[in-house]
Amino acid sequence: MQTSLKHEMSYESDMFSVEPIQNLDSYCFLPNENLENYSSSDNGSHLTYPSFQALDQYSALGSSNNSPVSKLQSKSSTFTSQDSLEIINNSLENESSLTHNQDDLWHKIRELENAMLGHDAADIYNDTDMIQEESDPLMLEAEKWNKMMKMISRGDLKEALFTCAKAVSENDIETTEWLMAELSKMVSVSGSPIQRIGAYMLEALVARIASSGSIIYKSLKCKEPTIATSNELLSHMHVLYEICPYLKFGYMSANGVIAEALKDESEVHIIDFQINQGVQWISLIQALAGKPGGPPKIRITGFDDSTSAYARGGGLDIVGQRLSKLAQSYNVAFEFHAVKANPTEVKLEDLELRRGEAIAVNFAMTLHHVPDENVHGGQNHRGRLVRLVKSLSPKVVTLVEQESNTNELPFFARFVETMNYYLAVFESIDVALPREHRERINVEQHCLAREVVNLIACEGAERVERHDPLEKWKSCFTMAGFTPYPLSPYINGSIKNLLESYQGQYTLEENDGALYLGWMNRALITSSAWR
Repeated sequence: MQTSLKHEMSYESDMFSVEPIQNLDSYCFLPNENLENYSSSDNGSHLTYPSFQALDQYSALGSSNNSPVSKLQSKSSTFTSQDSLEIINNSLENESSLTHNQDDLWHKIRELENAMLGHDAADIYNDTDMIQEESDPLMLEAEKWNKMMKMISRGDLKEALFTCAKAVSENDIETTEWLMAELSKMVSVSGSPIQRIGAYMLEALVARIASSGSIIYKSLKCKEPTIATSNELLSHMHVLYEICPYLKFGYMSANGVIAEALKDESEVHIIDFQINQGVQWISLIQALAGKPGGPPKIRITGFDDSTSAYARGGGLDIVGQRLSKLAQSYNVAFEFHAVKANPTEVKLEDLELRRGEAIAVNFAMTLHHVPDENVHGGQNHRGRLVRLVKSLSPKVVTLVEQESNTNELPFFARFVETMNYYLAVFESIDVALPREHRERINVEQHCLAREVVNLIACEGAERVERHDPLEKWKSCFTMAGFTPYPLSPYINGSIKNLLESYQGQYTLEENDGALYLGWMNRALITSSAWR
């Protein structure tokens, strides 16, 4: 297993350096190529397809033996409020499952020819208009199935998924059911990155048809877990934190600019709109403890979310106790303030502002959950929250987000964007852990598949995963009156040092004062700061 170094920030000659830290608590990480990459094949194959029962019989990706989803594997997936997304796929063990019955193929083609030409071809050819009117639709249908069969027989999983999504978007049930049955033989949660993400994309499509996406999404964020279950989820999140640099990148870049902005302050108030397990602030408290002239008094206001509460097995008081104990060990005056209000409903009085405190606001992988005017109802909660933050006159606001464009896209384009984004994430995980590793399977199912299901299967207010690219965030913050706060070159250097401890083709770019962390040629996470 590829294990990364654990890092902290410290003062060293008035700048920050990255050093190992010990006894780090567990973490919470809830975390595209372009649409142009989708292309249709001009090839073909045979036309037979199985008959299935209507998909509306299945309420929550259920395990009905008659379901097209049940064809995915010998043990179909079951989604309940007690079970996380669990796909056990062993269909690839039999390579012959991709072999098609050529007799059926030619039989189907002959049926289509007879339907197009009739029993007396001469009569049809006497009327050119009738040929154009009656045979062209059938010829196009035959060509469509021919292309799809060749696509399947050559094993083009990515195009097959796009084709299936297109059929779902067009309400083409016959094509959808047939492709789902074929795709079930091609995907695997222990296969290549494309096979693994394909398994979850396929499940998400079925959930969309069954209108069960919201049920699945909610079932994976239970608020009252058993201790054993919550510890298990926290372990999955911790593994993801360790094997990939995405969240560490966000924490380190945000903490660096916050420490820089608050370096001359004696009292600081950090407002974190999704504090998760509070681990981001460990390195900052340690860094401020070593500040020349002594540490400032630190107050942290944290907003909770049900998934983080589930993972830690309790409320924010657990986070407050951990951070208070840490601050005490470094002789730092510390106070923690927990807020139960939803960020969409937060009011100025919830923040309990105090005169003389320098304010820093942190949005780490959370602002995309706040709905804007694109959600049914038209209320721009996102814009209201950003304007509220501006009214606080903060020294700095940090923004870490996934570099993806899913918020405003219609279904099919969103499917393509989601597929390409998470494929890159799965490829980076592939380098860190063996494909058959159970921890890798758990990480992908419990920490990533949930987002995929919500993006693909849900619409309207039920779709809470609404990513925007950095250019859109720039517009949002600029309209609220913010200006960019350039990240320090020392922060850039610290992130480069962090990436050296990971295998794979991670990339780091700086553009207009913001940092882009990517995998190969795909930007995945951005970090920017505002004032």
